[in-house]
Amino acid sequence: MADSAFQTMYRQEYIKGFEKRESLLRKSVTTEALINGNTAVFLVADSGGATAVTRGLNGDLPTRPDNLNQYTVQLAEWHDVPERTNFNIFSSQGEGRRIMQETCMSVINRKIDSDIHTALSNATVTWGAAAVATLTLVTTAKTKLGNAFALEDDDVFAAITPAFHGYLMGLNQFTSADYITLKPFEGVSKSRAFNWYGVNWIVDAGLPGVGTASATCFMYSRKAIGHALNSAGTQTFVGYDEKNDKSWARCTEYMGSKLLQNSGVVKMLHNDSALS
Repeated sequence: MADSAFQTMYRQEYIKGFEKRESLLRKSVTTEALINGNTAVFLVADSGGATAVTRGLNGDLPTRPDNLNQYTVQLAEWHDVPERTNFNIFSSQGEGRRIMQETCMSVINRKIDSDIHTALSNATVTWGAAAVATLTLVTTAKTKLGNAFALEDDDVFAAITPAFHGYLMGLNQFTSADYITLKPFEGVSKSRAFNWYGVNWIVDAGLPGVGTASATCFMYSRKAIGHALNSAGTQTFVGYDEKNDKSWARCTEYMGSKLLQNSGVVKMLHNDSALS
């Protein structure tokens, strides 16, 4: 006869696995919400680089047209639908329905940023070959935006990898009280967004090529990217199929993104490999 009967305790509250769950970039671009329809048209208007003129010999003032460019964004539908039998939920550890709802929302949020990444990647201006972040290279990227007047009238953002952020931490101009008032080494593990050098920086581990010798980071004006979405926002539903005794969750997003102004985006090709 055994003199003990050990029990196994299963923790009902689940621990979230490591993955990106939030959209980090949607608020950094120009958005347009549609009540209905499948296309949105963004108008980019300027003078076309015109210069002032004087009155002509005939006494008339020379006229000119404005430079008007329309960019059409096509919306597409994106879904994620996890499903489990009720017996699976009943017999498994954790809150199965809540897990399905939260994971499908994570999938859609990642797709939002991936869509914006694709639009940013269509830009052609770069800071040069892939390299580790230095103050000179960061200044190069910002200068290219300044030369294109992309710093003039709206917020500028930079989407960077964790390794890029790590190299910034090694710059005196980023960490020393001689240059700044923020304390980047305090709470650094929690912060994914901060302002420095007149730029709003977003640390995004979902960027293309993260961890490689040629990760693609971006510095850009809000007005360089157009992002159209359903005005109702992300749809989230949970339901139960009585016939098949299954529970499901669904998240749906209608959206599309497009590069509007090539000169307003600088690709910062970054070598992540030494820190990854």
